[in-house]
Amino acid sequence: MVNAMDILIRPDIFDGQVKAFFTGKSLGADRDKISKVLSIDKDDIYLPLQKHSDIVWLLNADRTPVTADAVITQAKGILIGVQVADCVPALLHDKKNSVVGAVHAGWRGTSLQIMKKTILFLVEQFDSDPHDINVAFGPSIRGNCYAVGTEVKDAVLKATGPGDYVIPRDGKFCMDLSSANMLQALSAGIPLKNIWRSHECTFCNPRDFHSYRYHKDYAGRQGGFIGIF
Repeated sequence: MVNAMDILIRPDIFDGQVKAFFTGKSLGADRDKISKVLSIDKDDIYLPLQKHSDIVWLLNADRTPVTADAVITQAKGILIGVQVADCVPALLHDKKNSVVGAVHAGWRGTSLQIMKKTILFLVEQFDSDPHDINVAFGPSIRGNCYAVGTEVKDAVLKATGPGDYVIPRDGKFCMDLSSANMLQALSAGIPLKNIWRSHECTFCNPRDFHSYRYHKDYAGRQGGFIGIF
């Protein structure tokens, strides 16, 4: 029996070919819990070793965890995912080529264009057409809740270009990383109609989501997961 707090956030932009969802605080990124709730073998849930990099990993038969902040696969029957606690989790599906991806984008990954590079990876490796790719952005720290220094603001601006994701406040700056990553997806050719975004803020909802800014070193992790089944 699934607890009410274990309800998954399922973006309605994906078709029935894939399982795609974002978790909250209860399930987190716990492979044991997720495997039980979804009746998926724990060994069929893959999480990379995240380092706030721009590394995109193509997962084939070898499921040994590697350092990467984006994972792409055409393999069926495996759930790929990323862990977050304020950073942006993003899920991608090229419905024409049956390829899925999961991306972890904090400010460092955003400044390294991890979102855009993942889309370009699909274009280069699978001849994907961005118009065939659907993208979902999960819960993350949003807007006025994410105050940043000039160094962070400048790094993300350089990678993304100008936009309303930078919010001046009291002589300082706040930033909406979800909006910045959406702009990177758009600049890579993804149509706006192919994009879904959660409006949940992890910092504003500490009972439902892990937030590093709120919980500090006690923060756990939730995740975004997608797979072809």
